[in-house]
Amino acid sequence: MSVLIFIDSSEGHVKKASLEALSYGAAVAKQLNTTAEGIVLGPVTDDLAALGKHGVKKIHQVNNDSLSHFDSQVYTNVIAQVVEATGAKLIVFSNNMDGKAIAPRLSARLKAAFVSGAVALPDTSKGFVVRKNVFAGKAFANISLDTDTKIIALNPNAYKVETGEGTAEIVPFNANVPSPKIKITAVNKASGEVPLTEAEIVVSGGRGLKGPENWGIVEDLAHALHAALACSRPVADAHWRPHNEHVGQTGIAIAPNLYIAIGISGAIQHLAGVNRSKTIVVINKDPEAPFFKAADYGIVGDAFDIVPKLTEAVKKLYN
Repeated sequence: MSVLIFIDSSEGHVKKASLEALSYGAAVAKQLNTTAEGIVLGPVTDDLAALGKHGVKKIHQVNNDSLSHFDSQVYTNVIAQVVEATGAKLIVFSNNMDGKAIAPRLSARLKAAFVSGAVALPDTSKGFVVRKNVFAGKAFANISLDTDTKIIALNPNAYKVETGEGTAEIVPFNANVPSPKIKITAVNKASGEVPLTEAEIVVSGGRGLKGPENWGIVEDLAHALHAALACSRPVADAHWRPHNEHVGQTGIAIAPNLYIAIGISGAIQHLAGVNRSKTIVVINKDPEAPFFKAADYGIVGDAFDIVPKLTEAVKKLYN
């Protein structure tokens, strides 16, 4: 059972989530006593051969300019061609926006069992069982994949990036790239130094900040921590912050190593989108705020007093 890992890229750069998928796929290949190979679509400026240090021996590249713009239907068609040519029996994606769009389509096309949101290596002692999050991260389910071809989409930040030695062989793949059925007329890019879905640290603010004019204390802490900025839904709805920063059940679901919530009460919809965070820190002056029940660490107090002091402490620590 050879393993094929989809290497997702943006503007020519490989995404961090793909490095996690490569490390995960290579570990699964080792479990199965087989080899791990990668597939990348479109032009990439990063050194693809260097990705061999994450465990892949070979990378199939479809270097076609028409693949520069993501189209899930076209990508699914091309990846299916590579799967057929390589004979791969396990395909690994990151469970990010692109993976969520491709993996289910590929599953239907290949009649392959599919698990989205995997959080651990499969148990191969009795079959092939994959653990995933269910009920908005409140529980786990163990899913048995019984088809000949299998597909796994790994949750971002669920598996650490592993680095070793070695280089990957880059193999050009001449695929039949179909014409897209959807025409892109404009691309509006979200601003931000760190993409929310890939951030290891996220600093988020809520209505407790009282207005957009006070957002500077959140930004200062985020910059000190090299973190991504986020907000609760009421903040985005009030246009204090852009909607692309809204995290929660109705926004972006995240799973950073550290999530700092400032002035957020912790409604169930918000918790559903952030409860996969490894460590949650809550700063709120209301000791009865629901978020404290989910927090690993809580600070009861006025954010306008606490956050600047926390920022100064972080700066001293890093300096």
